[in-house]
Amino acid sequence: MSKDTLNVSGVTYTTADANYFKKRTLKRSAGLWGLWGLAVAAVVSGDFSGWNFGIGFAGFGGMLIAFAVLIFMYYGMMFSIGEMAGAMPHSGGAYSFARSAMGPWGGFITGLAETIEYVATTAVVVFFSASYANSVTSELLGLNLPMFVWYIILYAVFVLLNSAGSAVSFKFAIVVSIISIAILLVFSVMAVFSGKLDFNSLWNIAPDAGQSTFLPHGWLPILFALPYAMWFFLGIEELPLAAEEAHDPVKDIPRAGLIARTTLIVTGLLVLFLNTALVGAEGISAAGEPLLDGFRAMVGDGAAAVLALFALIGLLASLQGIMFAYGRNMYSLSRAGYYPKVLSLTGKRETPYVALTVGAVIGFLALIAVDSLGGATGVAGAIVLNIAVWGAVIAYILQMVSFVILRKKFPKANRPYKSPWGIPGAVIAAVVSLAIFFGFFINEPARPAIIAIAVIYALMLIGFALYGRKRLVLSPEEEYAVSGGLHGDPQKEGYGGKVEKDLLASDGADGK
Repeated sequence: MSKDTLNVSGVTYTTADANYFKKRTLKRSAGLWGLWGLAVAAVVSGDFSGWNFGIGFAGFGGMLIAFAVLIFMYYGMMFSIGEMAGAMPHSGGAYSFARSAMGPWGGFITGLAETIEYVATTAVVVFFSASYANSVTSELLGLNLPMFVWYIILYAVFVLLNSAGSAVSFKFAIVVSIISIAILLVFSVMAVFSGKLDFNSLWNIAPDAGQSTFLPHGWLPILFALPYAMWFFLGIEELPLAAEEAHDPVKDIPRAGLIARTTLIVTGLLVLFLNTALVGAEGISAAGEPLLDGFRAMVGDGAAAVLALFALIGLLASLQGIMFAYGRNMYSLSRAGYYPKVLSLTGKRETPYVALTVGAVIGFLALIAVDSLGGATGVAGAIVLNIAVWGAVIAYILQMVSFVILRKKFPKANRPYKSPWGIPGAVIAAVVSLAIFFGFFINEPARPAIIAIAVIYALMLIGFALYGRKRLVLSPEEEYAVSGGLHGDPQKEGYGGKVEKDLLASDGADGK
């Protein structure tokens, strides 16, 4: 590390020598379909489990409204994210956008929200995957392992997979996404021809006094259903984190996001209608394995182990995709000095293996806490799941605010892709995200998650104030922000070097 420093917005940057970035490089390995596979893989487990609990809050009608609202939210958000990713083609994602718009503190708060979202989501997927995997092995092989052993196996296998090289990760994502979609399509075809569909059962939740079968508990619970409906889309926003590993991030990230959204809307609607019509709204609202219960409704329990294996594939797809996300998120924040710099080391495979390992350890410890406090039915299970969603909502709100600010703050910045919905699209996404955010406050079961996130933020912000803010590095994300959006692509303009010298000479273009 060099001793040259730059003081901007209450933080101190120490410039890095060339060797620092050589130890922290990523490899371009993803085309359009690799990015599509990554986005779909990250989300598709939401079609297999988790979404159905929203029906218990709002009924099928309320869940359908929540789904429709989220389509508009995710379109507005992904268009906005696509524009910012094209302007800032580096791996910081949400942290990078907020850093440029709202300074170092805004960048850190937003980046931390994504870390919380992705680490917690990975833990939730591991939790469900372990349950499915143990069901398969106990039925087919008579092998019944403790849950913590499955946690170790799943984390170890997927840390190794994600550490093997980005080309391997993207190819795996494509394969498991296609297999997962095929399973959902097979399920849908079987359901249509099974003779078991009962669309009247979509409305079999007894309405409260004065309410209807469409909205058995009224309008307000739609707010409580929204976080569960998010499982149909949660994770698609990770695409900008692959910007430094995409061959053409400017064109392919927006295109991949659009194709992935269309894919997920179709699969989500198929599952929402057909799975519920097979099991009934009342039955599916509390199902821990909704898709498996749908298969059972068609063919009985005889093939339960094989059917559980099908569902497991979808979960493992998301495990790979979400783990990729927390690895790159932690890598970019570490490379810039917000997190310990060792987390951004990439090694010979050019993957952030340290960040992947540390995130797995944190997730594993969270799952041990889940087990000790009663598993999925205990308070800790609800905390981890709601932490994932609330972390995502915080990041969504801050990213949309960043989009609006950047349109005005960096008018001369190169924007090779522009959101077709513009500022109104970002506002729509922000308003819906804000509604979900406040829905957590008035939904008592979600409050422990709020407390947990508040504690995490308090500790991390104190650490950043006392230590981290004095030891930042002019990484590509920081260079873009400090230069006023004039330094954008690290692959073309380099890491550090002349870029940093220019910034040091000018003391920063925007003063932030």
